[in-house]
Amino acid sequence: MTIAHDVAGDGPAVVLLHSSVCDRRMWDEQRDALAGSGYRVVRPDFRGFGGTPAEAVRPYSDADDVLALLDALGIERAALVGASYGGGVAVRIAAARPERVTALALLCSGLPGHEPGPGLLDFDRREDELVAAGDLDAAVELNVATWLGPEAGETVRRRVRAMQRHAFDVQLAADAEAEKAGLEPADGEEPRIDPGAVTAPALVVSGAHDLDDFRAMSVRLAELIPGARSVELPWAGHLPSLERPAEVTDLLRDFLRDSGLHRDGAAAAPVSPTA
Repeated sequence: MTIAHDVAGDGPAVVLLHSSVCDRRMWDEQRDALAGSGYRVVRPDFRGFGGTPAEAVRPYSDADDVLALLDALGIERAALVGASYGGGVAVRIAAARPERVTALALLCSGLPGHEPGPGLLDFDRREDELVAAGDLDAAVELNVATWLGPEAGETVRRRVRAMQRHAFDVQLAADAEAEKAGLEPADGEEPRIDPGAVTAPALVVSGAHDLDDFRAMSVRLAELIPGARSVELPWAGHLPSLERPAEVTDLLRDFLRDSGLHRDGAAAAPVSPTA
């Protein structure tokens, strides 16, 4: 399977990896701005999100899916920008295949192998109960309330509602298909990795209003990744690229430029059709 994606711009490759609360649409503002700044911006949807169908029956690797997409696009090396779950995927790629990664920016990132604390366990329990009861509207609202910080207005909340509801619908349909066929649902779990194997310049961003679990993961990632720069955004919740998109875009653009990834004068190209 080639996962759904779009590509914009021309220049050094930058891959935007979405949170599991969202899909690639969470990067709309960053995609356009970075493409206009001289980068070739790739936005994939993981399986079960956005335009990529859920996998009902077999184990799979989101990291391998991203690498396969880059191969299909002829991209040997790219900067990875990952939010939350997408950050964990980015860390996995950068640690396992450091020669493929030119820079690594992690926004409120997951850390593969992290043992959940009380806050994240409580969220998971509440979400599971609502989904099991068939109350998807309430499950969506739980996600919106948990993951968006105080800077998020109603327009952003509507966007996250739409992305999260779509993910629930797609993934639950795949689970029902697997159950009907007497098959175990797909398992996306992957082996642990060593963030200390990352060689790319790294930026680790955390939000002061995020769950304690993700703030702790950001601290740990900054400790484990050699030479990582750490930034805490005092206004941010878990999805800062949606809460203050222009500020986060500037932060990413500065980081990419400081990492040596910049081409003056490049113009944005039209977005290609979804794969």
